[in-house]
Amino acid sequence: MIVDGSSPLHLKRRRFATVDTMEAEAAKAKFAAVKEKYGRDIRVFETSGVSSSPTQVSNDDERDDFYEFTAEDYYRLLAAKKADKHLKTKKIREAEVAAHRSRITKTTIRVRFPDNHTLEVVFHPSEKIQSLFDLLSRMVAQPEVSFYLYTTPPKKQIKDMSQDFYSAGLIPGAIVYFSYDMPNQEDNEAFNSGPFLQEEVMSLKGLDVMPEPVEPIHTTPEPVTTAPPPVPQEPNAAGKKPVKPKWLKM
Repeated sequence: MIVDGSSPLHLKRRRFATVDTMEAEAAKAKFAAVKEKYGRDIRVFETSGVSSSPTQVSNDDERDDFYEFTAEDYYRLLAAKKADKHLKTKKIREAEVAAHRSRITKTTIRVRFPDNHTLEVVFHPSEKIQSLFDLLSRMVAQPEVSFYLYTTPPKKQIKDMSQDFYSAGLIPGAIVYFSYDMPNQEDNEAFNSGPFLQEEVMSLKGLDVMPEPVEPIHTTPEPVTTAPPPVPQEPNAAGKKPVKPKWLKM
């Protein structure tokens, strides 16, 4: 079946392509506006399957018995550490760390909120953790309320803001958890019910920059050449009976 440019199928596909392009342009505009305001590439999405209760999230994350550390693991790490200490000088180890650090050009930090929303931001590994706290202070819905971040498992509050992401081990990416810091438990539960991010930031939820549409390439099919019919070959001369010339006399 040949589908020309005026067929309903072609027009329907063209309408869908137009809608997708418009949605992609609108998403790009939102990303550009947020990046201009905060100076960062930011994504917001919802994490499914995570409890909305901050208490339950913390308790689940603090269960260390899932990560079983056997005696075999201990002796293997101890032997590797001793071998590294005796075989490598301090200068060699520092050179290896510097080489490894230079290869990592970015770290993706995901801040997970108690309402299952996740904020994804990209930093340079040499930036201070304070830059993450400063950015969140501008994005949260209630900037006047103090908050803290922690990693898990086990639950460990991030307190040293002077560390960079590389030194803190938050490379090439990490998930940190957000919680308001309220002395009263009732107030803490009320604040941790959300929303946590400003509406402008939440407008990025579920958006993603779609790739540019690729125009279909129309190729002309190559002509199919048929091989000529096989030429019948003469029967083998060896199968013929030799004829004796008349002039030959034996």
